[in-house]
Amino acid sequence: MHLPKKCSVFKVVLSALLVVALLQLIYLSFLSKFHGKQQRYRYSELFGGSGKKNAPHPEVNSRKERLRYSLSTGGIFDRSGQYRVYKNLIKSDFTTNRKPGSDAGSHVLALATHTTINNLHHLDSLLERWQQPLSVAIFAHGQDVKFVTALVYALTFFCPQIQALVDFHLVCLSGEMASFPEQDREHFAGLEDCASVFTRLETHRDTYKNYAISGNVSYPNNLLRNVARGGAESSYVLVIDIDMVPSADLHRQFLEMLTRREPAADEVFVLPAFEIRHVRKLPATKSELVQLYQVGEVRPFYEELCPRCQAPTNYSRWVNSHVRENSPLEVAYTLSWVDPWEPFYIGPHTAPLYDENFKQYGFNRISQACELHVAGYKFSVLSAAFVVHRGFKVQGEFHTRKDEENKRNRILFRSFKESLKTKYPSSTRRC
Repeated sequence: MHLPKKCSVFKVVLSALLVVALLQLIYLSFLSKFHGKQQRYRYSELFGGSGKKNAPHPEVNSRKERLRYSLSTGGIFDRSGQYRVYKNLIKSDFTTNRKPGSDAGSHVLALATHTTINNLHHLDSLLERWQQPLSVAIFAHGQDVKFVTALVYALTFFCPQIQALVDFHLVCLSGEMASFPEQDREHFAGLEDCASVFTRLETHRDTYKNYAISGNVSYPNNLLRNVARGGAESSYVLVIDIDMVPSADLHRQFLEMLTRREPAADEVFVLPAFEIRHVRKLPATKSELVQLYQVGEVRPFYEELCPRCQAPTNYSRWVNSHVRENSPLEVAYTLSWVDPWEPFYIGPHTAPLYDENFKQYGFNRISQACELHVAGYKFSVLSAAFVVHRGFKVQGEFHTRKDEENKRNRILFRSFKESLKTKYPSSTRRC
């Protein structure tokens, strides 16, 4: 006789559950529509026109118009005619606010680097360590040209430090052109802040191995180095790969050293180069680095692949030269260049450029170090400054055509050395 009452209670509970489920569906639908509106607004804010309701701040429109103008120029061809260069695709606030006509001497030291889309995510940690003006040359090919243009703009939009300090330059094949990303909303869904842009970049990491770009396209590393270096309007420039970081506080220490010591016009300042296991935190100071070095967690750069390429740095001398904490940066010792040394260094903006005939793997940096030597430069090793590459360089991790490219560039290096005799006829130095 209690069955009807039980059925009634069951119906009430079931009805309540259905109402709750319906309310959840309505709520989720609302959230979806709200998120969609937010994404459309974000996209419009990033890439849409400026004459609509809720138009972005004038500074946003100004950056947008500067990007449009950079793209409208069509870039310039490099000397070979194989590549199109968009110098200053997006300027930093630092560069934009420089007084017209100011010379390089008004800004002492900048960092220059190069990359493709698959390593651009390293910019986050590099800038975190450097925190000073930075010039980045990016090579893109095919669909990546449009993708890089948009994500670089998104970086400057969402990341205040990048907007303040980083100049971006774009290099692509001469038959390709960059365009303003107005109709590609699907690529930018979810971009809401700086972290989300780097998360998107992370999805492109390791898309292909070093220099193994689709379509057998050559990575123009020396052209990129020159573009990045040329974009760093400073008295001195440090050129490194984007997956390397310098020691902490290098900018301040180097400037203070220059106040105590007048550098020679033909002098470059060598930063010993190391590589560290991926799992390790990057050392900030020499003492931290030496501790890791002594237990094998840090080793000389290219120790497994080409130990002779960095051995002239004299790592044992540098590691064993004691430097007290907070000691001023100074020159520890000076070296003459010997083949096949390819040091990383801080050099004056007047130093010879990299030879752009070298592409892909092999002899691209050593050729420039060789020219520095023939041109009369001396190599002064800094006491406590260094650069560190993320991860050990090991055999088997390179692309399949590495040895073929190295062989071709070795032949090119021989003719390059002969050309230096004509370029520097009074020099008695040879490579």
